[in-house]
Amino acid sequence: MDMGVRERIAKRAAQELIDGMVVNLGIGIPSLIPNFLPEERRIIFQAENGILGIGKSPKKGEEDAHLCNAGGYPITVVEGASYFDSATAFAMIRKGLIDVTVLGGLQVSERGDLANWMVPGKRVPGVGGAMELAQKTKKVIVVMSHVNKDGEPKIVQQCSLPLTAWRCVDLIITDMAVIEVTDEGLLLKEVMAPYDVEDVISCTAARLKMASAIKRIE
Repeated sequence: MDMGVRERIAKRAAQELIDGMVVNLGIGIPSLIPNFLPEERRIIFQAENGILGIGKSPKKGEEDAHLCNAGGYPITVVEGASYFDSATAFAMIRKGLIDVTVLGGLQVSERGDLANWMVPGKRVPGVGGAMELAQKTKKVIVVMSHVNKDGEPKIVQQCSLPLTAWRCVDLIITDMAVIEVTDEGLLLKEVMAPYDVEDVISCTAARLKMASAIKRIE
């Protein structure tokens, strides 16, 4: 089955999740991740609006008006799912009980700073739970397009947009590459077809180190 760019990113991000993890997903691309998990893999998805046990996206026409994620989009739940208030959901986050959060991004700096909530001059509802998730989660993965709609790099030396959190990002997955944020800087580990290493470098406004063996994602 042919997949769109967003689906390819979500599919790659799903590979980072292992059995038993408690995972929080941001809106947009992250919300597609449950659709790409193998049936045998057991991941517990949490949402800030008070759900533990989110399943795959519902088929069109089968949505439940009473079930949605923190972004208000329809979801399904798995057997054994539980419901609670937002205060409890945020207590889980602040206590550090979430293993992984997958968030969208507007910019990521070479030291792992994240900007993902505000474009100056645009109306936005606020930073929401992303600030706490970015600071308190054990591992932060950012999924996003490599460049913005104007063709400008979203991986930069220093973020120009308002920050969500400092030095929080562990892994960046884009439509072009998989890049790890290390103490020594950004490490290019994988390149997604049809792009090559030179394409990634030219579309990145930050220094990149090369992994010893760069994997190609077809």
